[in-house]
Amino acid sequence: MYQLPYKEDFLLELQNNNYSFETVYNYRRDLTVFEAFMNLYNVDFNGLSKRWITYYKGFLRSPDYLERIVKWWHANKHKLDDYDRGLLEPIYESFSVHHSSREKNESLASKSVNRMLSALRTYLKYLVDFDLIEKMPITSDSVKLIKLERKKSQVADLDDLISIMEFPSEYEKNPIVAKRNRAILELLFSSGLRISELVKLNRHDLNDEGKIYIQGKGKKQRFIYITPRAMYYIKEYLKARGDDNNEALFVPTRGGRNGTKGKRISTNYIQDKIAHYRKLLGIVVPTTAHSFRHGFATYLVERGASPAAIQILLGHESLHTTDKYVHASDKFAEETHKKYHPLYVPDHDPSEKSK
Repeated sequence: MYQLPYKEDFLLELQNNNYSFETVYNYRRDLTVFEAFMNLYNVDFNGLSKRWITYYKGFLRSPDYLERIVKWWHANKHKLDDYDRGLLEPIYESFSVHHSSREKNESLASKSVNRMLSALRTYLKYLVDFDLIEKMPITSDSVKLIKLERKKSQVADLDDLISIMEFPSEYEKNPIVAKRNRAILELLFSSGLRISELVKLNRHDLNDEGKIYIQGKGKKQRFIYITPRAMYYIKEYLKARGDDNNEALFVPTRGGRNGTKGKRISTNYIQDKIAHYRKLLGIVVPTTAHSFRHGFATYLVERGASPAAIQILLGHESLHTTDKYVHASDKFAEETHKKYHPLYVPDHDPSEKSK
């Protein structure tokens, strides 16, 4: 069983440097995926080379990379320690449950590939900085990130986002599921929350003023604000739940009326539901939980909101990061063109000049 040397020491160093639990968890998961790759290709750490990094990139970009990891996990889970087994188990379960609905040739996004390469690069840099390996087979410089596609950022029309938000009320047969999913989608668009931030919310975080203090990505703290409309649907959901045994704001219903104490709704469930609703509604623009955050920023800026204020609402450290979210939509660009172009005249008719 091939493993990365000093992996636990590296993760401990991240913790000691005050990295968030979620960040450390993600590093560990990504390095465990690389270990799965090493075992699939029968190469140990000392046998790594720049060529193997090229093979790893190809592995991550192959349509069946996830299926191969799942098969390896299933065959070798008894050899893994509890933590690493637990890291890959959600991948296995997610693949098994949703395999029938997955599109063929679905490969990992370039941004995700780079995230996994960055984890490996940071780990290798740690080994060098701490002089842990006398002769390194490869260094962090050997791990080059791949070029990202320059895609035109898309956000669904406001009417489409509203349609998805309202859809659970008419589609879901279970009344609690309908109220919960409606409340989740309303809250995403109301506040600009990240999906990872939403699933961590507790009931006591809410107040009647619609203002919540959260600790977001990178342990950055900020206020988020909820519209009265979203607050209404959240309260309707909590009223329907009628339980006091779970502090989580959103809980699964599996295993009972309101789920098991301590359980929270999963990000995978929310993403799958959004994709399902979009498909049933015939909305062509790809829409995810992040699209609601993107739409939140886009439609605020269309109505004249300051990018600096949106930066605070989104929890970004720099305005440059916010620029990705507050770009003008095609509709806004068209309206700006019509409003400000010096030669734009509605119903222009050259023959009018001769009259």
